[in-house]
Amino acid sequence: MKFNYLILFLLLVSCTSTTSLNNKKAYSSKGFAYIYNENDYNDKVVNKRYNNFENIIAHNNLKPGTLIKLTNPENNMTISIEVKNRVNYPEFYKILITESVANELRLNKNIPFIEVEELKKNKSFIAGKAKTFNEEKKVFTKAPIQNVKIDDISKKMSKPKKKKSKIFKIVLGEFYLKDSAIILKNRLMDKIPDFNEKKLMITKVSKNNYHLTSGPYRAINTLKEDYLKLKKFGFEELDINSYE
Repeated sequence: MKFNYLILFLLLVSCTSTTSLNNKKAYSSKGFAYIYNENDYNDKVVNKRYNNFENIIAHNNLKPGTLIKLTNPENNMTISIEVKNRVNYPEFYKILITESVANELRLNKNIPFIEVEELKKNKSFIAGKAKTFNEEKKVFTKAPIQNVKIDDISKKMSKPKKKKSKIFKIVLGEFYLKDSAIILKNRLMDKIPDFNEKKLMITKVSKNNYHLTSGPYRAINTLKEDYLKLKKFGFEELDINSYE
């Protein structure tokens, strides 16, 4: 995790996610996808036009040609595809995708939570062709029709299980020492006095591994509001985790 302020860097030297300058870590993040809309281009929310019927992704930082694996954690469907170009879009989002990509991943377009992972190119991945779940594209009309049995469904029908709503948390950092997490939490409250302190939680994941998170959030608008407050504080990249 990177920060703009030098003082934050000094505070977070104990973070377990430090990356060597000589060995750049592959990009990996969790959050919400920005699904392209033609009206947004006309309103200058985004600065490039795309064809929503094509599988296209774009990023505000990653270089064109970067191979990315997108995963819908709701159903584990994935697609691997190259970044088309750099584009400006609202900073809350992790990546821009077309509706075609959203449909292939079967994303919930109201809450398009997604995992983004940079892949190193090799013989196993060919851009634009490395896609999963092709077996679901089979034509079912060729299946033979056999005996049809009609049951009285009123006797067997049971109430469908109510699907649990998703809960989200913003991950602010992973720490080797709990004291380091406390220092950052206190500094956040000092610099963002209108931030709800009750949302900031320090969780012990394992020995010498503490997480500082903000949440829980059940509404994407509230999450977005706090996310942008934290970005203004100096965070360059923040992950979002989902729970049920």
